[in-house]
Amino acid sequence: MILTASERRHAIAGGAFSLAGIMFFIGLAIATLLTAGIESAGGNPIADPYLLRVLRFTLLQATLSTLLSVVLAIPVARALARQPRFPGRLWLIHLMAVPMGLPVLIGALGLLGIWGRQGLLNQALTGLGLAQPVSIYGLTGILLAHVFFNLPLAVRLMLAGLERVPAEYWLMAGGLGMRPASVFRFIEWPILRGLVPGIAGLIFMLCATSFTLVLILGGGPAATTLEVAIYQALRFDFDPGRAVALSLLQIVVTAAILGAMALLPAPDDHGLTSGRAVRRIDGTLPAAKLVDSLLLLLAILFIGLPLGSVVITGLKADLPRLVSQTIFLQATLTSLTIALAAGILAVLASFTIIRARAAISAERREAPSLHALAVALSGTSSLVLLVPPIVLATGWFLALRLFGDPARFAALLIVIINALMALPFVIRVIEPAHAVHRRRTERLAASLGLHGLARLRLVDWPGLRKPLCTALSFAMALSLGDLGAIALFGSDSLMTLPWLVYSKLGSYRTNDADGLAFILGLICLLLTIAGTAGQGTHEHEGRQNER
Repeated sequence: MILTASERRHAIAGGAFSLAGIMFFIGLAIATLLTAGIESAGGNPIADPYLLRVLRFTLLQATLSTLLSVVLAIPVARALARQPRFPGRLWLIHLMAVPMGLPVLIGALGLLGIWGRQGLLNQALTGLGLAQPVSIYGLTGILLAHVFFNLPLAVRLMLAGLERVPAEYWLMAGGLGMRPASVFRFIEWPILRGLVPGIAGLIFMLCATSFTLVLILGGGPAATTLEVAIYQALRFDFDPGRAVALSLLQIVVTAAILGAMALLPAPDDHGLTSGRAVRRIDGTLPAAKLVDSLLLLLAILFIGLPLGSVVITGLKADLPRLVSQTIFLQATLTSLTIALAAGILAVLASFTIIRARAAISAERREAPSLHALAVALSGTSSLVLLVPPIVLATGWFLALRLFGDPARFAALLIVIINALMALPFVIRVIEPAHAVHRRRTERLAASLGLHGLARLRLVDWPGLRKPLCTALSFAMALSLGDLGAIALFGSDSLMTLPWLVYSKLGSYRTNDADGLAFILGLICLLLTIAGTAGQGTHEHEGRQNER
């Protein structure tokens, strides 16, 4: 990276400032929790039967959810890989991406529309004369919801690995007349075996820190995870001591999961390929076609029916009445304001971190202090994931009690927490684009003597506008659909769209909740489309200009 001494200093200082701000915000929350835990320790919290029960259930549901998601994803990923000509295959892959970008609250409502007491499945069972309907609440509902959200993630990651298998492998398998069982044993399983640990670790992390799904589908004290128990301890029981113990336990669990994930081996590269088109013989057998088609149809129904339920029930609601209500307008304005502020903060912090890392990596003689800063900047994403939103909110709630009502600072805290939660995703969007842009423009900019604001205006902004807008839209969508941070501070004076939907559910006004969830999902979808609009055209023009 070609920078002047002044630009290098400013880049490194910007990254250090962002890192210091992140560490201060997270560190103060953790320090407050530790201090409160020491002051309120009347006994050994590990011996508390309630804490042990909550911890046991948290790990149990995360383990079962991970096993179900991974085990079910393997045959679906194999079916997609074996059937490249399956009708609608591309749309099915796109459908797999929807739950990953869908606000969790909307997905939960969609599942209730299919599996709930008044859902499509129970209505069908009642029509058949069955007296006991299926219950989605409790452990069963939590597992079902986690599989709904995590199965598509696992399938897409496994499919990407299977599609990287060299075409020569399939040519040799066809020449040897290998049956599907042998293909799985000698070709597919060695690939999946390297992917499964990382996928399972990621899904376990998501399930262990799940909040919204457990809050809606938990069904009572017997099905409560650590994050929901923290929320209940402060929101309903106002027991700071128990909230502190639960928060510290949540940090320990999260740190253990992140440490275990860091020890997982990276997937192996599967060798060079001549670039031939993939032609799999094992997928052409009639039995394989039938089994794969049934699996893919079941996957379509499992994922598509809840999404369709959200759309249908949302359109059945009285949308004109809902959008004209004052509380909806206030909640929408609050949500968009918080989302925009959190998105801008996440993009600015990510950009300064990425630029600082690039400036440090360009140093010929890297000082020990700069090396330590580079390591700390690289670990920013893990540091953010270490402390879940509800734990951060709990720490700051306790810290701000010294200055009066913590609700006065709620909006600012929600903005910062949502920005921190979006930070890993924003960095992943911006960093590759920044690296490509730097390689393309740094020598030309240096030869023209463009530095500082002139370079930012004439070179960096035109080249990075698209990825920055994409990252901003993703961060806004994540913030807009989040229920974790607002759950602790939500009230009539601070109402967001997710909190309004949850409030309608709590008052059994499900029709209004369905309509509001549909509007929320539509806004998130529009944000995602706006962030990616023109990306394909832009990339095509870039490739044409390079020729």
